[in-house]
Amino acid sequence: MPAKVNDSYKYVFVCGLHRSGTSVLAHNIANLENCTGFRDTPPFMSDEGQNLQDVYPFESEFGGPGKFGFDPRSHLTESSPLLTPDNIARLRGSWHSYWSSEATIFVEKTPGNLLMTRFLQAAFPNSYFIVIRRHPIPVSLGTPKLGQATASSLHRLFAHWLHCHDLFADDKTRLSRVFELTYEEYIADPHRYHRQIAEFIGTSAPDRAVKPVKSGRSNRYFEEWQRLLTKSAFKQYYRYLAAKYEPGFAKYGYALLLERGLTSNKVDGPMALGRWYCCGADAYACLSRIVNWPSPNARRQIRAMLPAPLVQRINDRRRHRLGKMKQKAKTDRAIAPS
Repeated sequence: MPAKVNDSYKYVFVCGLHRSGTSVLAHNIANLENCTGFRDTPPFMSDEGQNLQDVYPFESEFGGPGKFGFDPRSHLTESSPLLTPDNIARLRGSWHSYWSSEATIFVEKTPGNLLMTRFLQAAFPNSYFIVIRRHPIPVSLGTPKLGQATASSLHRLFAHWLHCHDLFADDKTRLSRVFELTYEEYIADPHRYHRQIAEFIGTSAPDRAVKPVKSGRSNRYFEEWQRLLTKSAFKQYYRYLAAKYEPGFAKYGYALLLERGLTSNKVDGPMALGRWYCCGADAYACLSRIVNWPSPNARRQIRAMLPAPLVQRINDRRRHRLGKMKQKAKTDRAIAPS
């Protein structure tokens, strides 16, 4: 049954690439006064709006994390043929099925929202966009950890970050209500931003439990990147990337050359050789995807089709196996010589 259009309703869309902090941010916004996020969603589905509708394609159809933005079909605007009255009603109905009916501010989070703001504004006129941006190093180095089947070469992940944020930079000039922040700012003072966002969407930030925001989670990625630049057997590849992408990231306030005294003059290399580095990295990423097929999304879809008792048995066996592994590790530590 289509959701009844109510002029008092507000729709808050949290936007940002994978690994940018959208999950914790959306969770905490949903805990603001009179707000709601999705509840009681089906098993094996993250609480993202894309998984709960059938109006527009999933990100996985465009390559998934670190790739979807390269497909022009992922960039939806107010001119999309998908914006029919029937589709809009169906989209609203799908999401309202999982939002609390007691709230009037509805929160939805999907990474692909970053390229769909104009589309969503047309479908939900009383919409607000909260856009979070994170340093490209933890985003790009962290994306493959979502699943090796989504593996992509680092230069393509850097290019994807820039491509998506450049598209949004143009789109935001057509948005009525947009609030931008960085992950780095958010983890430094989350309560400050909860208050600012609450004011932006017209509510308040009560002193209730929120999902903790862990500081320092980017440090290991910066340390890994510094090691790649200075000690890796393929450091010439990484130095080539640093020189190539530093200017693009600089306009967003981010740097790739983290070590003091390390400048673009010191890391730059022959352009032709750099292209060969990139070809080699692409070949390795392709091999990783082949070895690790099927993708995590395909596995989720397969599981969704299995009978519930069988899924429960699989989960029980997995927990039992993990329990035995943890117990063995604990025993090994106990008997290990000091």
